[in-house]
Amino acid sequence: MFQTLRAALVAVILPVFAAPAALAEPASYFQVEGVEYDPAVTVFEDHAGYQIGERVVRYDDLVNYVRHLADTSDRLNVEEIGRSHQGRPILKFTITSPENHARLDEIRDAHLARLRGDAPADAAPIVVWINYGVHGAETSSMDAAIPFLHHFAAARGEAIDETLANTVILATVTHNPDGHARRIDHVERFSSRTPVTDEAHEIHNLWGLARVNHYGFDLNRQWLLLTQPEAVAITSAWQSWKPMVTGDYHEMGHNSPYYFHPGVETRRNPLIQVRARELTYEIARRHAAFMDSEARLYATQEVFDNFYIGKGSTYPQLSGSLGILFEAGAARGGQIMSEHGLVTNADNVRTQFRTALTTIQGALDIRSDLIAFQRDFFAENARQAARANAQAWVFAAPGDPERARRFVRLLRIHDIEVYRTTRDVRASSGTYRAGEAYVVPARQLQHRLIRGIFERFTEFEENVFYDVSGWTLPLAYNLQYDPLPGGLFQTLPLGELAEGAFQSAPAPDRAPYGYVFDWSHTFAPRALNRVLEAGLMARASREPFTLVTTNGDREFGRGSVFVPLARQDKTPSQIHAIMETIAREDGVPVAAAATGLTRNIGRDLGAWTVFRTLTAPSVVIAFDDGISWNDAGEMWWTLDHQHQMAVLLVPKSRLARLDWTNYTHLILPGGNAALDDATKDVVSRWVRGGGTVIATRQGAQWAERHLLDIEAPEAGEETRDPRLRLNFSGMQVRDAEHILAGAIFETDLDVSHPIGWGYASRRLPVNRNTPFTLTRPDDPFAVPVQYAQSPLMSGYASQRRLDEIAGTPAVTVRRQGRGAVILFADNPVFRATYPGTERLLMNAIFFGSLMDSSRGLYEDEEGLN
Repeated sequence: MFQTLRAALVAVILPVFAAPAALAEPASYFQVEGVEYDPAVTVFEDHAGYQIGERVVRYDDLVNYVRHLADTSDRLNVEEIGRSHQGRPILKFTITSPENHARLDEIRDAHLARLRGDAPADAAPIVVWINYGVHGAETSSMDAAIPFLHHFAAARGEAIDETLANTVILATVTHNPDGHARRIDHVERFSSRTPVTDEAHEIHNLWGLARVNHYGFDLNRQWLLLTQPEAVAITSAWQSWKPMVTGDYHEMGHNSPYYFHPGVETRRNPLIQVRARELTYEIARRHAAFMDSEARLYATQEVFDNFYIGKGSTYPQLSGSLGILFEAGAARGGQIMSEHGLVTNADNVRTQFRTALTTIQGALDIRSDLIAFQRDFFAENARQAARANAQAWVFAAPGDPERARRFVRLLRIHDIEVYRTTRDVRASSGTYRAGEAYVVPARQLQHRLIRGIFERFTEFEENVFYDVSGWTLPLAYNLQYDPLPGGLFQTLPLGELAEGAFQSAPAPDRAPYGYVFDWSHTFAPRALNRVLEAGLMARASREPFTLVTTNGDREFGRGSVFVPLARQDKTPSQIHAIMETIAREDGVPVAAAATGLTRNIGRDLGAWTVFRTLTAPSVVIAFDDGISWNDAGEMWWTLDHQHQMAVLLVPKSRLARLDWTNYTHLILPGGNAALDDATKDVVSRWVRGGGTVIATRQGAQWAERHLLDIEAPEAGEETRDPRLRLNFSGMQVRDAEHILAGAIFETDLDVSHPIGWGYASRRLPVNRNTPFTLTRPDDPFAVPVQYAQSPLMSGYASQRRLDEIAGTPAVTVRRQGRGAVILFADNPVFRATYPGTERLLMNAIFFGSLMDSSRGLYEDEEGLN
């Protein structure tokens, strides 16, 4: 009754937005020719009240329909494996025969035993993963789940019965629900009664904001990095099965034909076996046969690589699976004119559905080869591990146990075993303390993935990268880490298996004088923000000191925060309750000061030259109008999600209309951060009056020229030999030679500068993916972070770029009147995967007002360079 009423209501309302009937396709359009379908299984238009192509498919309609299929079919089982930031469900469907469903746990155990070589080839059906909907702007990658799931619920006959008996199919619907909801809202907002297929129409302008998740993260870069809940849900579910084949569905520019892997032959990660490519090509022949049968355009070995191990089609290949990328030319708003004719979403949905079927059939056709490949893959892992110089990896985060625990959590989601150390370990970078360090043995199932995470790669067969070239995660986390040779590892007793769960700190004593917490902890900025938001006075130490606590003496570093009991608007009991919250919810240890005296001459807690008063930050992040939404979103996630700070998001075009007396900081991320003259004047006056601009990447480049009036360097002389003649075929590789594709660089950090507070070591790995270099200030104290003379740690950078960047500033701080302009050559929170440099951003926010400029002359001094 409800469905009938709903369909009737939709029929009344829908004509306002309905597309021409020729573009709306019935369920029969998607069904496979020659296959009989059970008419008792509801088709989408009967459930939702409209056909695919008639209007944009709403996410709730999709979810309701596919849940209905699972509820009414004994072939489908649905499980909610996670929720998006906005609370939308992420669903995983298990598709197999009713008999297999009855013993699914047994099948999974047998499959995992088989890949370890502990069970025969026929111990379990093959396992195939179909990943739908990772990018919200890519319509068919979501909508294709509709005919796909209907097919397996409704198809009849021996062929489908055989497929279901011999296969366990796992399908996600959908990987990025928040992005798809944003796309749907955009398309509905600009939908017309008369369709407009001109690409200039706003309905088709949805790529940037809709592609990503709530905070602007590209979830197809998150399989390895795992900072977002959607990625955690998907990767955890994937690793629990370790499928044999993984299909990952996407869209690209509307002028492109259809694409499927194996990808460019020379752009393969060295950890990926050649055999994986050969088998992927065998399955590709099935896709090609379908495409050929309808004379469709397609490509299989163009543009797309298999290098960065954090993508949905590459990550599986380091865990024994084939990873197959599919890309359709996007219909954007539903239908768009391309250089090869009209592209419609319904046609794309059909193609994405049919290639999912050819993926499954192809896997069945080469079943014995897949079983042998997966078994041999993990056997070779064991052989490589036995021969490896590094028999284990040890790591720690001295002074910040939560950063190490966060890394442990990431490794465990990747099904990598991590153990606590039970005694001190001495390695090349120093001593690892028992109970504070962790060990990852090389001899385990995920050996190749462990290598991908821990090893450094700086030499490559080809320098063309579709994504980043460096992702050595211990460097991104700024961990102390070392490989352990066999002799050292074999004598090392391992403690318990670690999970890396967040740990609260002990509740502090009631303080007679005040409270102090160290700045080195991951969540110290969150703790300080709690204090300042509560209206408490807080002071940061410019120097290390020894505090007399209620439990004895304790050492504190620069940046440590002192919260006195005196001159506060809250009672001692209220202040103590806040400190208890910090210890419990932030995990930051809080010490109770017994006296205002310290053990250091001139560093008593009341010393105004040592302990400087802090103010609560009020931060504006500029976005839109050309600013990278990825960069802005990463800043937003760091402040809002990680440190629970209220952040004002303001389109760049509206900055001039703000009442800037209410705000302390403006963040200008990368992308086109250029402000118009009126906005620039407003911001300049605000800075001189005490505001702080934090600018990164191209935002820093613009700020140098327009806020600091630094002239752009003169263009160099033409260096190209006018007689030089090269083959056109080599242009792509030569053009890419000097592109910085997300490498990791070494910097030298001044730990005495407020930017460096909370760090113990001067050596700091940073992300680098722009060639822009910052201008060196005249003030010799204004370069707190500088690139090393030999900066490349992991990834690719041409010698020309290395020569240009070596020894240049990575961060500069300049005073402007009573304010400051703090510039980062790159993004310190790139993909939220650099906890090691995240603190630089937080220091710029909380301690910007403490970054004094020098008044002396130092021309004759010998500096640090």
